[in-house]
Amino acid sequence: MAYTATDVKNLREQTGAGMMDCKKALDETGDLQKAVDWLRAKGLAAAAKKQSRIASEGLVAAFVSGKTAAAVEVNCETDFVGKNSDFQAFVKTAAEVAVSTKAANVDALIAAKMPNGLTVKDTVAELTIKIGEKIDLRRMNTVTLTGNGHIGHYVHSGKIAVLCLIEADKDVTGNATLEELGKDICMQVAAANPMFIRGTDIDEAFKAKEAEIYAAQLKEQGKPEAMIPNIVKGKLSKMASEVCLLEQSFVKNPDISVGKHVEEMAAKAGAKLTVTKFIKLVVGEGVEKKEDNFAEEVAKMTGGLKN
Repeated sequence: MAYTATDVKNLREQTGAGMMDCKKALDETGDLQKAVDWLRAKGLAAAAKKQSRIASEGLVAAFVSGKTAAAVEVNCETDFVGKNSDFQAFVKTAAEVAVSTKAANVDALIAAKMPNGLTVKDTVAELTIKIGEKIDLRRMNTVTLTGNGHIGHYVHSGKIAVLCLIEADKDVTGNATLEELGKDICMQVAAANPMFIRGTDIDEAFKAKEAEIYAAQLKEQGKPEAMIPNIVKGKLSKMASEVCLLEQSFVKNPDISVGKHVEEMAAKAGAKLTVTKFIKLVVGEGVEKKEDNFAEEVAKMTGGLKN
């Protein structure tokens, strides 16, 4: 096929491929649509090579629709890509697809269809080609409200996403107080990082582990052996105020606990409210990050630096 500069331009816009690759695709296939497929095939092979890279940057997104909500984490290799509009749009849409398809886990979400007709997996592959970095839809969590109540959500700077379930004893749909409380709870989780909702939720294994750590710390500090058990007991009793959501000091008003704030908001809403679940996703959490030495990288690129 005889093609024009406009054809090359259109092909570049559709695929994000380089100009010379687009020209070669048109030369090889003789057809614009076949050229797209040819580039996708070549690009998918290139994208596969990027899978060994470490993707520890990225974004999170949260989406709520009716009684279901989802939070997703999509990783990339550099924070710069996190500012890319195509990447941002994909993360947002992935959260929406997680809700609309009721995906049970990440594997189900990856297999789900996007609004563009492609699966999430294929969309990730195309985005990898276009952006030039490894893209990894790493985690997804969903929450579902089975009765009356509200799902709170909060995303901080695209790096922390929190969802919370607040159950109510009556219909509170559209209640502004519940919406405010939902955001308050999510912001508390984002800022104070609780591990449990209330003191009674702390399991014995966690207590035993913390007791061992406290005892080791006290011994290291030179505390008398006979005193250590009582000190540990005191620390364990105080632990709930540090790791339990409802017993933490409320970040917006440290003079009261989160539990007290919930009580006050329940009275204002005219309903009995119970926080039953929260989830939190932090970008790159648990991913081993690659530490690059810039001077060494430059030396490798230039064949070594000489004084």
